[in-house]
Amino acid sequence: MRVGYIRVSTVDQNTVRQLDGVEVERVFTDKASGKDTTRPRLDEMIAFVRDGDTVLVHSMDRLARNLDDLRRLVRTLTGKGVRVDFVNEGLTFTGEDSPMATLLLSVMGAFAEFERALILERQREGIAVAKQRGVYTGRKPALTSEQAQQLRERAAAGEKKSVLAREFGISRETVYSYLRPTAVTG
Repeated sequence: MRVGYIRVSTVDQNTVRQLDGVEVERVFTDKASGKDTTRPRLDEMIAFVRDGDTVLVHSMDRLARNLDDLRRLVRTLTGKGVRVDFVNEGLTFTGEDSPMATLLLSVMGAFAEFERALILERQREGIAVAKQRGVYTGRKPALTSEQAQQLRERAAAGEKKSVLAREFGISRETVYSYLRPTAVTG
């Protein structure tokens, strides 16, 4: 079976360009950062694939953002007898790979990790410059001041944080940040 794996970093990113025109019988899509090693659809895909299947991924950085995770995932899949194809790089791994294939996995994986580090460095530099110019305002608050007040009142009344998070469409950590004395009020 030909199985596709797609990952985008945020919910609003488009998955269409990944594996566009590549024939697959089933696709598993995660909307999570590549640095997250806990990705539900990835875990589901690993459990789903069987000996003789092929996993197709647009590029190495869609499967993992660091070399250790990339190697681990490729070893896990090939250890089950699954072939791993990285479409963009034109590389295939079967578990019976030559030393050259192992080197290519390491070099290309290291390059993807390096590229990600450069992106983050440029992002930090851009934010620092914008802050100096006074044009960086940061992320928009998750809740309006009225919603934040309502959240605090309901939490003080004893409502569960997980219920509040679900109702307000925010994470539990965001709920807790609004409950801290120094919280942004929106």
